[in-house]
Amino acid sequence: MKISIIGSTGSIGRQAIEVIQNMPGFFEVVSLTGGDNIEELKKQIELVKPKNVCVKSEQNAIKLQKEFPKINFLFGDKGLIDIASDRTNERILVSVSGKTGLKPTLAAIENGIDVALANKETLVMAGDIVMRRAREKNVKILPVDSEHGAIHQCLSNRNEVEKLIITASGGPFRTKSIDDIKNATVEETLHHPRWNMGKKITIDSATLMNKGLEVIEAHHLFDMPYEKIQVVVHPQSIVHSAVEYADGSVIAQLGFPSMHIPIQYTLTYPNRFEGIETRSFDFVKAGRLDFEEPDFEKFPCLKLAFAAGREGGTLPVVMNAANEEAVYMFLENKISLWDIYEITNKIMNDHKNISNPSLEEILEQDKIAREITKNQLLGR
Repeated sequence: MKISIIGSTGSIGRQAIEVIQNMPGFFEVVSLTGGDNIEELKKQIELVKPKNVCVKSEQNAIKLQKEFPKINFLFGDKGLIDIASDRTNERILVSVSGKTGLKPTLAAIENGIDVALANKETLVMAGDIVMRRAREKNVKILPVDSEHGAIHQCLSNRNEVEKLIITASGGPFRTKSIDDIKNATVEETLHHPRWNMGKKITIDSATLMNKGLEVIEAHHLFDMPYEKIQVVVHPQSIVHSAVEYADGSVIAQLGFPSMHIPIQYTLTYPNRFEGIETRSFDFVKAGRLDFEEPDFEKFPCLKLAFAAGREGGTLPVVMNAANEEAVYMFLENKISLWDIYEITNKIMNDHKNISNPSLEEILEQDKIAREITKNQLLGR
């Protein structure tokens, strides 16, 4: 299998490299992209020996070219798109965070390359466009998220589906009060009880915005109306998601928290092989499984995401942009955790929605929303 990894130095990308190393001879890594994390990227180059590598800046590309003369180095957004467009690839793993994943995903689709998608923002921003082009080009979009990967494995006939059930761990503040959330420090917020993830997604998990983004993703991935998508808090994170069918049967996918399984599933699909986590699950060791309704008052970002998804148009774009910029400000200790909701809510309320937007309109509204959000934050 010839693959490339867009975002190889992030959490998903690093675990994907571990999956690849665990299956010698199965994968050929055509390209890696690693942003500014040059030291991690060097280690990965030594491990998987790609033909092409993309970094963020031209300066770093020139330096690395001298160190690895046999590799073709690219840089910037154009480099990402060139790598995603390379038809040598049979599959592209898109594991960058934020809006950066949108253009490479579309580039892969336009070139008929299947996409293992670990970037929520791609579908939140432009799900209608992305999924329509994937259908037209007969390209598979394989979800890497454990929740969507679980649904993908449990889903057979969509016409018989009664409900998609997306589970959420509840994050570090599941049992805390609203006051605790309002006074939460960055360190407390980054201490996720179950998953080891990047900073941005960990903050989103603490506010449950991450789960809201997953609801919008599920709507697009599985062509499912929002009234058939339910979020259930499951603190053990054993049941990754489930599908309820019209006859009352519920099929769920289980496993101890690990991204190695869903990553390997999307990279080797439709085949399954022994992996890093093979034989790791034990029902007795798993013990009890608890489920509860999400608290929309304590986690209002989840409510915002449902509202944005149902409204459609450019509202999800604006919500995503405002939330992302606010998260970065929180990580810099410039605002409180609760401010993320307050700011995102205001930006959404002020937005004049555009129905059925073009890609150009989506990117323009994303840019405008980010500028407005930054101005909001600077004035606080």
